Amino acid sequence: MIKMQLKNFAGELKCYRCSECNGRGCPGRLPGLGGVFESKNFQLNCDSWKTLRKKISSEGKDEEYSSITVKSKNLRCGPVTGAVENIGFANEGDFYFPYLKGTFDAGIGLCVGDGCPDEKLKFGIQAVNELNTQAAFFFKPYPQERLLERIEWSEAYASFMGLDIDSYNIVTMRNLVNLEKKTAAQLNELRKKIHVPFVIKGIFTEEDVELVKQVKPDVVYISNHGGRVETRVGSTGEFLENFGKELKNYCSEIWVDGGIRCKEDVQTAMYYGANQVIAARPFIRSVFDDGAEGLTSFIKENFL
Repeated sequence: MIKMQLKNFAGELKCYRCSECNGRGCPGRLPGLGGVFESKNFQLNCDSWKTLRKKISSEGKDEEYSSITVKSKNLRCGPVTGAVENIGFANEGDFYFPYLKGTFDAGIGLCVGDGCPDEKLKFGIQAVNELNTQAAFFFKPYPQERLLERIEWSEAYASFMGLDIDSYNIVTMRNLVNLEKKTAAQLNELRKKIHVPFVIKGIFTEEDVELVKQVKPDVVYISNHGGRVETRVGSTGEFLENFGKELKNYCSEIWVDGGIRCKEDVQTAMYYGANQVIAARPFIRSVFDDGAEGLTSFIKENFL
């Protein structure tokens, strides 16, 4: 069972606690909270929202952007696992309940991630069950039979289910657990087994756009895994700007993550067509330092 500890965790956070979390303080911090290409995409993700705001201003649309209301339904926590190797917790099970409870108490949506070993997903499921709520579940692209098993574990607790296709590009993970690069046919096969809205997470290349056109998922989730996958150099913000309108023709909603640090970033993403915006690193740091209650306060003060 999950440990119900809500603060004062054992371990050492794999983060330098920079005054501005923009990827410039943690090049090479993998495993950890850094990113690939010496954290280049992590940096570009953070910078892109500021760049897009400058573009909005140059077009004289400041009032249109600033008047966007961020509601709790527009924000979610990221699907995070790897509490020991990536975050710095001494015990994997210490992370999931306080992270999800802090988010839940702030009134925003939850996401649960997948990982190896299976206990990572099961910790997330247990936390959602303990909170008597539902979450969006994202599975790694395992072989189909293993995915069907994961769907069965999660279906009673899921408001959305999706495949985290960009995690195929994490070489260490792919080699460890035999991840697959899924075809449109495989995704549609899985979709038939899922009874909640279906999400494809990790849309970040033109090849991914073509996949979306073939599958037409309920939700397209633009992500480069927080700048942690080696696909191409770029940001989720520029991808949303360039492909958001096109993608909206093939789905009901667009979600996006990457470099989201404040309410203004959420408004910027929504201005460019995002329905839901997902944040992770600032929430991780907050829950590690201040527990579930601290995370709840942090979200309300900075994002809503």
